[in-house]
Amino acid sequence: MERRDARGHYEELAAEYDEHWVYGPDYVPWMSGRIVEALRLRPTDRIADIGSGTGLFAKEVARQVQPRRPLLCVDPSEAMLRRLGTPPPPDLTPIVASAEDIAEHHAHLPYEQLDAMWLKESVHHVADPARTIQGLSDQLAPGGRLLVVMLPATIQYPLFKAALDRFEELQPDPAVIERHLRASGLQAELTHVEHELRIGRDKYLGMVRARYMSLLSTFSDNEIEKGIEEMRVAHPEPVLVFPDRFAFILGQRRGGNR
Repeated sequence: MERRDARGHYEELAAEYDEHWVYGPDYVPWMSGRIVEALRLRPTDRIADIGSGTGLFAKEVARQVQPRRPLLCVDPSEAMLRRLGTPPPPDLTPIVASAEDIAEHHAHLPYEQLDAMWLKESVHHVADPARTIQGLSDQLAPGGRLLVVMLPATIQYPLFKAALDRFEELQPDPAVIERHLRASGLQAELTHVEHELRIGRDKYLGMVRARYMSLLSTFSDNEIEKGIEEMRVAHPEPVLVFPDRFAFILGQRRGGNR
């Protein structure tokens, strides 16, 4: 079976990432709004998107919040961060680093402490979530918030069976992440949000072929094509409709005015 490491996967996908990843025009504003609400973001906050990729959500969050200091876009892929623009917008600062780099102080941040940070669908790439979450939590200011956005342990996507099975093998349990946040000294709460997706079948099959989800990078080209044929048979309808459900695990450091 052909496998790619996560960083290499996103380096290869960077140029087409936004095209293949976005389900529809309302998805990014919807998710970004949920992130803004959960973190209760204010213009005065020092904010970081850990695992920002091309900045899809950071750009929209910045548009909604209008931060007075640049929002930090942290990602280990230079190719992904280049999609922010050259030069990047003044309200975004790219930082080439992984979540582990930030947690272990191997990367310099322009802010001594952070008021808010989020990790969206990236915690499953972290080798030692407990250690990394502890390191990130330590960098929160009093009253600071850390939000982990992730898919639940089981999803209802119209993928082929082997991909759904592998997702369940690789996906961390949100309840475990909540325990890591509590162990890091944060007050933590696990909630869920859901969004109905409607996407043309042919577009979705193209996203699968482009390996828009990192778990698809664990399948060879031949396995992907067989999976797509399985999906064609299972889903003859021209428009796929399915729920996109996310776990929101919010941790907050005690202190501050919140």
